[in-house]
Amino acid sequence: MKKVSATVYGLLLILNLPLQAKETDYLDCIETHLVQLANDAMIAKLKERCKHLVTQEANQPGALSRRFDKERNSAFNPYVITPHRMNYILPFTYTDSINTDAYQDLNNYADNLEKSESKFQMSLKVPFNEDPIFSKGDGLYFGFTLASWWQVYSNNISKPFRETNYRPELFYITPINWRPLSVSTGAIIGIEHQSNGRTQILSRSWNRVYAGFLVEKQNFAFAFVPWIRIPENKKADPLDDKGDDNPDIQKYMGHFEVLMAHKWDRYEVNLMTRYNFTSNNGGVELGFTFPLWGKIRGYAQYFAGYGESLIDYNHKHQRLGIGIALTNIL
Repeated sequence: MKKVSATVYGLLLILNLPLQAKETDYLDCIETHLVQLANDAMIAKLKERCKHLVTQEANQPGALSRRFDKERNSAFNPYVITPHRMNYILPFTYTDSINTDAYQDLNNYADNLEKSESKFQMSLKVPFNEDPIFSKGDGLYFGFTLASWWQVYSNNISKPFRETNYRPELFYITPINWRPLSVSTGAIIGIEHQSNGRTQILSRSWNRVYAGFLVEKQNFAFAFVPWIRIPENKKADPLDDKGDDNPDIQKYMGHFEVLMAHKWDRYEVNLMTRYNFTSNNGGVELGFTFPLWGKIRGYAQYFAGYGESLIDYNHKHQRLGIGIALTNIL
């Protein structure tokens, strides 16, 4: 008689069935299906486990949310400064068209401007709330960004800072409980002032209110941020201290920004673009960071269009720079 496995033999004892030689084919069939049932159960369990892991991974917060979570852990430490926008230093940049028109009334200044200059940006934010205000993970912040263009390669005009922009803002940001296609969403609303701190013919400034929609998934983040400019009174004379320094600024700066960032491994690429569909003017900035050593990262930046700085809001040019980034976006 054909040998029967312990599994089948145990089943026969439970069912109180006799073991006869003529039934060996039948028993082989039972054994085969018992093994198959065990495999099916294991496969079902494995499928359930994988489904859980995939769902769990899809619901993981994106890179931008992970950044905010890490910042909250140290945001109220008095010895820690929390970054806002990117912080970088570009020792060398080159533009195909330096803006000399804005400085024509300054003797011997415009003609001595060099197309090569340095650029840097420092940006930080300060949180107001440690506990949620309206929803879990939301935050009210004061932000401040300083960007400067330094004529360090000009020998005839004492290497001045050609332009410095100051950008204080107050903003509220919150996640949204809406996850289409397994992406995370959020919203931001704020008010900001931007100025170059100059007077009379070199003065440039504007105020705006903005509201944006954020989307992130894993290591990709996207933001659409439209704004409304707060109107100012017209100047009776160009040399007046009060009034609108640049009434046509939205013609060149547009009514919105689109921001994107993606990182893989230790590299990150980011994109900013703005546009005015009526005037067909706008600008685009592309950045790329790569590892160097420690927290220091290499950074390459390319800009094309209008409005890289306030003094250049109506001056079209291209600029390429190389340097280091102290912080990333994601």
